[in-house]
Amino acid sequence: QVRLVESGGGSVQTGGTLRLSCEASGDTYRIQSLGWFRQVPGMGREGVAVIDRDGVITYAPFAKGRFTISRDNAKPFLHLQMNSLKPEDTFMYYCAADISPVKWDGDPLQRPHAYWGQGTQVTVSS
Repeated sequence: QVRLVESGGGSVQTGGTLRLSCEASGDTYRIQSLGWFRQVPGMGREGVAVIDRDGVITYAPFAKGRFTISRDNAKPFLHLQMNSLKPEDTFMYYCAADISPVKWDGDPLQRPHAYWGQGTQVTVSS
């Protein structure tokens, strides 16, 4: 079992910055993939960025150059630094983890993640 708690969301204006954090607890040593996803109520979730056990990072095209995912191995934390925010970045952002040892050969952003946090709202106004 892995428990995830997000923090750091809020409201900013266009061009602003936010830093999301996710604290993981439980069987964190089993985590194979850790990432950020976002969702509007009633719509599907989309991957923002993921980092695997080996530190390999994958970004969604909209996140490249603006968002930075990082992992703090000293503590079980995951961060998402978001710069140059736009109104279209307004979503609920979720931290997710997967512990399956089965190798995933597809797009890392499409990998099923079994554990999810409650989410943190990001609102960007124009």
